[in-house]
Amino acid sequence: MKFAHKAGALAALLMLSCASLAHADINVGVTLSTTGPAASLGIPEKNTIALLPAVIGGQKVNYIVLDDASDTTQAVKNTRRFISENNVDVIIGSTVTPNSLSMIEVVAEAQTPMISLAASSRIVEPMDAKKKWVFKTPQNDIMMSLAIVQDMVARGVKRVGFIGFSSAYGEGWYSEFSKAAALKKIEIVSNERFAPTDTSATAQALKIMSAKPDAVLIASSGTPSVVPQRALKERGYQGQIYQTHGVANADFLRVGGKVVEGTLLPSGPVLVAAQLPADHPVRKVALDYVARYEAANGKDSVSLFGGYAWDAGLLLQAAVPTALKKGKPGTPEFRAALRDALEASKNVNGVHGVYNMSATDHLGLDQRARVMVKIVNGAWKYQP
Repeated sequence: MKFAHKAGALAALLMLSCASLAHADINVGVTLSTTGPAASLGIPEKNTIALLPAVIGGQKVNYIVLDDASDTTQAVKNTRRFISENNVDVIIGSTVTPNSLSMIEVVAEAQTPMISLAASSRIVEPMDAKKKWVFKTPQNDIMMSLAIVQDMVARGVKRVGFIGFSSAYGEGWYSEFSKAAALKKIEIVSNERFAPTDTSATAQALKIMSAKPDAVLIASSGTPSVVPQRALKERGYQGQIYQTHGVANADFLRVGGKVVEGTLLPSGPVLVAAQLPADHPVRKVALDYVARYEAANGKDSVSLFGGYAWDAGLLLQAAVPTALKKGKPGTPEFRAALRDALEASKNVNGVHGVYNMSATDHLGLDQRARVMVKIVNGAWKYQP
C-alpha cells in the first residue's frame, strides 16, 4: 500500500510538473539604452515594448526590461542576467551598435536567440557560428548609404565631407558610405570623428569646411548628432547637410531646432507613414503602429527606433507559434526552434519593410525598407 501510495504521488507530481512546463511563460529579456547618450533612441523602444502582446501562440509572454545606460559593459551584464537569472527564451536589444556587438559572444555561448535594434551590418555579417543566433530589424548601413548617394547624384554633389561617431557606428558608416560613394565617383574630401558626449565639434567643422565639400554627411545617432551640424552652421557652411537614420526621432528635431532645418536623411517608411503612397507594402502596418504609439505617448511622438522594437515583436509573433510545436518555453529545444523559426521568417510585413530572412541574411529587408525624408518646418517630409 505504501509503495502504491508513493507511486501514485510521484505520478501526480510528474503530471503536475509536465502541465506546468506545458504552460510555461515565454520570457523575453530586453536591454535598451534608456539613459546615457542614446536615451532618445532607447526611450521610444521601451515605450513600444509596453505595447507588445502579452500572449503569443496561446502562451503568456513576460517582457523583462533593463536599462544598459548606453554602455557596453552594462549591456553584457544585462544579457548575462537574463540568461542566468531569468532563463529567457529570446533577447531584444540593445539600442546601439557597440552594445549589440558586445552581446553576441554571450548569447551565442548560451544558444539564445537575440534580435538587435541597432543598425550596423557587422551585427549579423559575416554569418558564422556565433552570429547564427543574432537577428536585427534596422536597415543596414549600405542600404541607407546607397539612398544618400543616389540623392547626392541627383543634386549634383561631387565632393563630400564626412564626420561620424568615434565608435563602431561611425566606423561602420564610413566603410559602407565609402563603397557607395565610390560607385558614383563621389569624392570624400574629409573624414572626422567626435564622441557622443562631446559638446563641441568646432575643430572638426573647420577642417571639413577647409576641404570645400558640396555636402556633409554626419554619421551619428540621437541628439548628439546636432553638435557637428550646429558647428557647421555657426561657421557659415552653406552646403547640403545629410544625417543618417540614427537621428529620426522627435528629440533630434526639438534639440536641433532651426539648425537642422533642410537636413536630408534616409529613413524607414514608418517615419512618414501617412505620406506614403497608398500601395506601399508597409503603409497599413505602419499606420496601425503610429496610431497605437501616439495614443499612448502623444501626437507626433513616433520615431524609427520604437518601430524597430515593434518589428522585433512582429517577428516573434510570426516565429513563436512554429517554435512551440518543437519545444516548450524555458528549454534549449524551444530556444533552438525559435532561432530556426526566426531564420525562416518570410513576408513578415513590418513598419520598416518586409522581412524575408534566410540562413545567410538575418535582416531580410530590401529597398522597400527605406525612403528619403527632409526636415521642413520642424517636421519630416517624404521625398518621392
